[in-house]
Amino acid sequence: MKLHTLRPAQGATHKEKRIGRGEASGKGGTSTKGNKGGQSRAGYKSKMAHEGGQMPIQRRLPKRGFKNFNRVEYKVLNLGQIDSLIEKYGFTEITPENLYINGLLSQTDRIKILGNGELKGAVSFKVNAISEKAKAAIEAAGGSVEIVS
Repeated sequence: MKLHTLRPAQGATHKEKRIGRGEASGKGGTSTKGNKGGQSRAGYKSKMAHEGGQMPIQRRLPKRGFKNFNRVEYKVLNLGQIDSLIEKYGFTEITPENLYINGLLSQTDRIKILGNGELKGAVSFKVNAISEKAKAAIEAAGGSVEIVS
């Protein structure tokens, strides 16, 4: 074996396709792009959700209901959950800042307290909303409630 006789194995290399280089390339005329239409043109880009002329799925499916853009979303906490949080984290005050610092909600979440469960100790609350039953239970346990916006 000599260096000048080395070559790749049979079938290991292929001739490069030279598209758009005339009839002699064997791919002349339409350059393997078919005949006419958007896809044969330069700069063609398929639109998102385009289904080749078929009626798109977002138009085939019926519209249902509506989304109220004035709705205020709350993260709901029941008194039973709050009691377990007090045991676990040692809270003396339930505020959005305390809950955010401990990774229990995000900074923009609004809190609503509901009256399911029991509260054992006196705790002060600074929340966005509270039910009447929860407010009565908190005040009966010796706690205080402040509504913040």
